Amino acid sequence: MQFAIQAIDRQQPVSLTLDAADAAQARAQAEQQGLAVLTVRPLRRGLAWPGSTAAFPLLHFNQSLLLLLKAGLSIVEAVDTLADREMRADVKRALTQLRARLGVGLSLSAALAEQPAAFPPLYVAGIRANETTGGLVDAIERFNQYQVRADQLRKRLVGAAIYPTLILGVGLLVLLFLMLYVVPRFSVVFEDMGDRVPWMSRVLLDWGRLMHSHGGAVLLALLAGAAALAWAGGRPPVRAALARTLMRIPRLGEFARVYQLARFYRALGLLMMAGTPVLPSLDLARGLLPLPLQDALARARREISEGQTLSAAFDHHGLTTVVSRRLLRVAEQTGAMGEMLERSATFHDEDIAQSIEWAVRLFEPLLMVLMGVVIGGVVLLMYAPIFELAGSLQ
Repeated sequence: MQFAIQAIDRQQPVSLTLDAADAAQARAQAEQQGLAVLTVRPLRRGLAWPGSTAAFPLLHFNQSLLLLLKAGLSIVEAVDTLADREMRADVKRALTQLRARLGVGLSLSAALAEQPAAFPPLYVAGIRANETTGGLVDAIERFNQYQVRADQLRKRLVGAAIYPTLILGVGLLVLLFLMLYVVPRFSVVFEDMGDRVPWMSRVLLDWGRLMHSHGGAVLLALLAGAAALAWAGGRPPVRAALARTLMRIPRLGEFARVYQLARFYRALGLLMMAGTPVLPSLDLARGLLPLPLQDALARARREISEGQTLSAAFDHHGLTTVVSRRLLRVAEQTGAMGEMLERSATFHDEDIAQSIEWAVRLFEPLLMVLMGVVIGGVVLLMYAPIFELAGSLQ
């Protein structure tokens, strides 16, 4: 769950957004960054209905800003240009506020930090680490690369899930139609056959009679159960328990762990290449990990603050893979920790993409066979009494 934090940093007000299980954990994360917390407010994000506020197009903003800065415009002139040409009301409002804060002398990072819903803490930290050294363009380019690569992997995952989800959805709709409409009508036809109906067909027809007599109540109970599951799925303790359960599944759990670690490595590498120290970088990138790995990272951070090496602390608390462990050790010898974290994330992204392609090729035909067997079984059980009656007549 995300929380909006209002705090004081070096006598200046700041705003940021953190992922945490509850408000107390969000406050603790902010205090670990040296902030004096004023307020902690949960951010509730629902479905995007027509007319609702869309997400800020950060990648497009960065690309346009980068072009204007390379053309020789100052940061105030570039933001002013982007605000004037923007047509979307919500985006224009954010850019207008950014331009106003820059106009009164606020630094870019401080102005960005006042709008955590549009500019995430990772982005603000990269800007803050580079704006005083003249590396603002490099910081924006690095974040663009980070965003593009993260989006590419996310699109691969979504694209791979579309066809199996479509098959599963159509199959479930057909199954619901059979169970809620067709089977109740068949049950009335075979009501007088008694013991001549096969046992499994009798169970199916009993369900049909129940739906025929109390269909409204059964449907209401099913909807209530679905709503309860949806509500429970949104609760942080339930999500944490599901994440722990997922991690225990041999192949699937390792796949999910590597995916989360790859995102974490990429963000951590981005921050460290921007010049952010190790411990603040760990705090900022912590929200990209699921809750079980966040606890492991907190223990690893404690060891790093006590003088332990990054590779040893990560390895000790299960935050490495075979490849990343070796790359981190090399990075500690060469001093190129940010670059090695980026290379580790890229390696795992390619490995995940290959695993997704293999899994989709295997899963799609298996899912089609499974749905065919289930639907065919229901149809066969509905017609089994007819076959039984025809056999008794002969």
